[in-house]
Amino acid sequence: MTNLPTGRAPTDWNPILRGEFEQDYWRDLMEFVRAERARGPVYPPAEQVFSALHLTSYADTKVLILGQDPYHGPRQAHGLCFSVTEGVAIPPSLVNIHTELAADLGCAAPDHGNLEHWARQGVLLLNAVLTVRAHAAGSHAGKGWETFTDEVIRAVNAKTERVVFILWGAYARRKRPLIDTTRHVVIESAHPSPLSARNGFFGSRPFSRANAALVDAGRTPIDWAIPPRGSA
Repeated sequence: MTNLPTGRAPTDWNPILRGEFEQDYWRDLMEFVRAERARGPVYPPAEQVFSALHLTSYADTKVLILGQDPYHGPRQAHGLCFSVTEGVAIPPSLVNIHTELAADLGCAAPDHGNLEHWARQGVLLLNAVLTVRAHAAGSHAGKGWETFTDEVIRAVNAKTERVVFILWGAYARRKRPLIDTTRHVVIESAHPSPLSARNGFFGSRPFSRANAALVDAGRTPIDWAIPPRGSA
């Protein structure tokens, strides 16, 4: 296997990550996911597992937001962390992200939870684990995905131009040692979950801080305002 296994056109991530596809852990991981799909629903759908890497090229990546696990309800996960497909109820963590976005930049609250608008501008919306069994949070953790996504983080860290890494919550913040903070910028805070958002996520202003770091490095800022439903 030499390309990301999605049936979509190859991306510039393929030569960077190709070595992973020949590793024993990858073969074991793919077999595990196949067996899980044979026994019941797994999210996101197979063709959307690598959406983050198809919507955001390596060359264009200038912000990385790290999540932990895909949403595990029907029609929610579509391969981008914190994002849900249009027409699906917006999960509480994403509601809080929208709230902070409005407080930080004055952006109107969107009428949907699809974050593809960010992804297409160079915001890599990466979960550490890329699949999950229906209604079983964390069920695919520790099976090999973390080895793969750590390699994605290392690849982004290897970029010579500045990248902003946004790490929300203790799990994401544990990845900080993978990042060279002399070259890149790390923005970290509590997780946007309702359980922790008031412990440091609200008021952290990650969006304006990310843009300031990009502009300071001579890079184009992100348009964080999410277009209305139907235009993502």
